[in-house]
Amino acid sequence: MEALLTSLADTALAEWMRLSRWGYAAINALHVLGIALLIGAILALDLRLLGWRQRLPVRELGQLLQPVAIAGLLLAMATGALLFLADPSGYAAMPLFLLKLALIALAIANALLLNLGPGLENASPRRQLVAGTLSLLLWPAVLLAGRMLAFVDG
Repeated sequence: MEALLTSLADTALAEWMRLSRWGYAAINALHVLGIALLIGAILALDLRLLGWRQRLPVRELGQLLQPVAIAGLLLAMATGALLFLADPSGYAAMPLFLLKLALIALAIANALLLNLGPGLENASPRRQLVAGTLSLLLWPAVLLAGRMLAFVDG
């Protein structure tokens, strides 16, 4: 594993991430934008799954917000991978970073289980409640873990 991390750190892209102050800042800003799109869209949809604003049809709300959330997730993941290149060995050694990755995996699994299973509009109210609650717990936890990475060592 260390050999892979070292080879990642030795790439030209990793060097650019380490040395380009404006490049790193731009990638970081895009990462924040991706997170904002993801969390903003997911929060509104999760609140609907929890029973708020029941006059808004789940199907239509999902059709509006899920593409925004997916775009935000893809942007956050792509830029997150670039940020990782700035210090692969350092990040891989941080338990908080590993926790963040595990939380992301759980949050994505929760969304996939709902959408690839019954789907938003066909899920029972209980299933919607469980999926919405888990999402409201997991995505902010991802956000907090990621933010805390800047303030903790190891």
